[in-house]
Amino acid sequence: MAGIKIINENADREIFEALAELCPFGAFTFENEKLEVTAACKMCKMCIKKGPEGVLVLEEDEKVEIDKNLYRGITVYVDHIEGKIHPVTLELIGKARELAKVISHPVYALFIGSGIQESADELLKYGVDKVFVYDEPELKDFVIEPYTNAFEDFIEKIKPSSILVGATNVGRSLAPRVAARYRTGLTADCTILEMKENTDLVQIRPAFGGNIMAQIVTENNRPQFATVRYKVFNAPELVKNPTGTVEKMEIQPAKLASSIKVLEIIKKEKGLDISEAETIVAVGRGVKSEKDLEIVSAFAEKIGATVACTRPGIEAGWFDPRLQIGLSGRTVKPKLIIALGISGAVQFTAGMQNSEYIIAVNNDPEAPIFNVAHCGIVGDLYEVLPELLELIEAQEGMAI
Repeated sequence: MAGIKIINENADREIFEALAELCPFGAFTFENEKLEVTAACKMCKMCIKKGPEGVLVLEEDEKVEIDKNLYRGITVYVDHIEGKIHPVTLELIGKARELAKVISHPVYALFIGSGIQESADELLKYGVDKVFVYDEPELKDFVIEPYTNAFEDFIEKIKPSSILVGATNVGRSLAPRVAARYRTGLTADCTILEMKENTDLVQIRPAFGGNIMAQIVTENNRPQFATVRYKVFNAPELVKNPTGTVEKMEIQPAKLASSIKVLEIIKKEKGLDISEAETIVAVGRGVKSEKDLEIVSAFAEKIGATVACTRPGIEAGWFDPRLQIGLSGRTVKPKLIIALGISGAVQFTAGMQNSEYIIAVNNDPEAPIFNVAHCGIVGDLYEVLPELLELIEAQEGMAI
């Protein structure tokens, strides 16, 4: 098993103190004049790279190199409800086409359900090379066991190199289960996807609370899995003369059996969904009290915008949690978003950076939000907002 071996004859308390200061996980102990590595070690290898020489040795398992040439194609799982395709699927098809161009691979769509043939044909218009359809009565409702078995059956027969799944309730349940069966990597909520010429998928997402952007690569496992939220990528344009095909897949009846039986489906009432808003006014810590939201709401009403917030607004109890933008909230891509008193931490910007036009108002000229904004106003929102309202009202008066 891989691990860090200690040459104790070269280790003393001074060495321990140096390693303890270097290790971010506090994984070293020194008892009875013996240096040890505890279970807290995450194998980050920082101690190997920067620690004292002659004390630590990295022991690695022998790797069996995978033949990446055996895996071909970028697959998008088709997220749907009763055949109605979730728009995140189309966005992922657009990204899959970009990635496939780099390595000259085909783009596949995996469609699992019942009575979905007509919807499968529609996918060809978006440039999919082949749609693989598992259309069985037992797959009418999403049940994790048969859906996972169908997914596994597809991988065994087609051997795709990469698989993209929408970060919906279904996708977040299904993708990890399938990935676990293949002991392969899965990166959740990716914000950027890139492809290397050797078919390694570079999966980029915020990590450690959004303080860094992690680049994750599954170098020696296939297929590669990534989930992506709605509104992160753009849907592709329709293809004038689609050349793709639809292939009906067969699966053994035993694989469709499940210990779960769907008795009834109760549809929730459609609630707040800022993901579809075309104009948003978002507020952050710069708003000092709940009462001050009145002028924000007045401004938003004047321009026909939806008011949203960052996490502090939720923690203060000022907003419905469904109005939060960011990693722990919703991802949005409006035509216009106005960020008021928001510093622009990665947690927030990851959820709105693909907006068509971003205007930021902040009294700190060095605020990170100005790095993603198309237009920035350095100033106190309590001074800027009243002036903007006056300008709007003046224009409305001139129109009359």
